[in-house]
Amino acid sequence: MIRYDFSGKVALVTGSSRGIGAAIATAFSTAGATVFVHYWDDPDGQNRRDAQELVQQLQAREHAPPVYLVAADVREAAQVEALMQQVQQQCGGLDILVNNAGILRDRSLRKMTLEDWHAVLRTNLDGVFYCCKYALDLLRDGGRIINIASVAGLVGFHGQTNYAAAKAGVIGLTRVLAKELARRQITVNAVAPGVIQTAMLGELRPEVLAEYLKQIPVGRLGTPQDVAHAVLFLACAESSYITGQVLPVTGGWI
Repeated sequence: MIRYDFSGKVALVTGSSRGIGAAIATAFSTAGATVFVHYWDDPDGQNRRDAQELVQQLQAREHAPPVYLVAADVREAAQVEALMQQVQQQCGGLDILVNNAGILRDRSLRKMTLEDWHAVLRTNLDGVFYCCKYALDLLRDGGRIINIASVAGLVGFHGQTNYAAAKAGVIGLTRVLAKELARRQITVNAVAPGVIQTAMLGELRPEVLAEYLKQIPVGRLGTPQDVAHAVLFLACAESSYITGQVLPVTGGWI
């Protein structure tokens, strides 16, 4: 296993109460980074409970670096701005921003409601924009932004006009921001996961999932840890000459 050292670095991972985000936050914390575990405070409180449990697990380790719990709705610019101010107050700055927060609302275009469209665009694209915008003042020179895109943003899938449009937008944002921030030696890249074993898979019909699995050359679904390893690679010092790129994590599918 590759051993990264992010001691002294501060990382914020949005949407890290579970799934891919939790795996990324865990990987950074294990590698020595101070980590902000972020969640959206949903009405039934499940995200908060999951995030609290993750923070407790990370803090329970011997010699664990600091772990902070933060809440914000990435759809709301004012809340994102307040989140970044909280990071500034706690740690004085930020080294790594991972924009992971996202939702799915799959329907064919004919059945997709306006709410389905706007909910996904606001969370998956507007949220990334807000986080990048309000992180710029506290992101240190030489820092890293890694956006979690999707193969859906590269290859269209049935029933995902909203999700594919949002993720394609994230890829475009990544490429432009990489050029804008290059003078500060801040790299901006995207990871495009394929079919990953998370709770989101529960929204796919079994026959659809089985068909996807047939198309994956390595013969298995991805894990959240597979995505986390890719993120840590793009965040490490040795990847400083890689920017504006999209790294598919798909088992050879795409």
